[in-house]
Amino acid sequence: MATTNNDITQKKYKKLSIQVALNGLSFCVFDLITHTISHSNTITFPKNQIIEEQLWKVFVDYPILNDSYDQVMIIHDNNLNTFVPNSLFDANFLGSYLQYNVKVFDTDLFAYDSLENYSLQNVHVPYVNINNFFLDQYPTFDYQNSNTILVNKLLVNSNFTDEKQVYIHVQDGHFELVVLKNKELIFYNSFEYQTPEDFIYYVLFTFEQLQLNPETTTVQLLGAIQENDVYFSIAYTYIRNCQLLDVSQLETKLNINAATIRKNFILYQS
Repeated sequence: MATTNNDITQKKYKKLSIQVALNGLSFCVFDLITHTISHSNTITFPKNQIIEEQLWKVFVDYPILNDSYDQVMIIHDNNLNTFVPNSLFDANFLGSYLQYNVKVFDTDLFAYDSLENYSLQNVHVPYVNINNFFLDQYPTFDYQNSNTILVNKLLVNSNFTDEKQVYIHVQDGHFELVVLKNKELIFYNSFEYQTPEDFIYYVLFTFEQLQLNPETTTVQLLGAIQENDVYFSIAYTYIRNCQLLDVSQLETKLNINAATIRKNFILYQS
């Protein structure tokens, strides 16, 4: 569902992106003339609350969400997804791609996002109740899975090299591990964790399975992680070449500090 407005007198030159998870949401407003972010915020939902009620509250508390926009993007922040190469993809069997790593039901809605430049499809389960809520708020909008944006942007920014490049996107309670080589996706998975020991176990297990050498393989971290926290420390203990993702170009473009960009990498790249 694409938002278009061809009448120049009606254009607002603003785009709204909303990244929604079950435990909260983040949003930002893009100025389409200056290509900068004019407003951004993050809201955490109380535990065990009905998400539709929390969304209503956010729209009451943040009137900017009720403004008119030329484009609206809803980002479903979940790991109910899997990447499928075009050579194996058939849109008639979306559920079959997910059944081995995601618990799916006959009533689920399946969707897919195309990474056109990389011959990939991201098959995913969007939150139907969330989409229905936003249908009542906006005339039309696009929606994507958060990991479509993550993997696509990492591929865009990666290099042509025979060396495998490892990226770890850290979020509260789970992280995504992405391995690229020569601008191709070699591996993607999402892991749930509760402790630093959980975190490093899954990282090193993946290294073992993919025959990656922690002494030579470079790992770049992004998301909710900084050099002074325990998760970076434990990764640096076991992996020699461990560093935060370089976002200096975005830092200059958006005039936002690097830590904030890494934390909101998906939202700010939408």
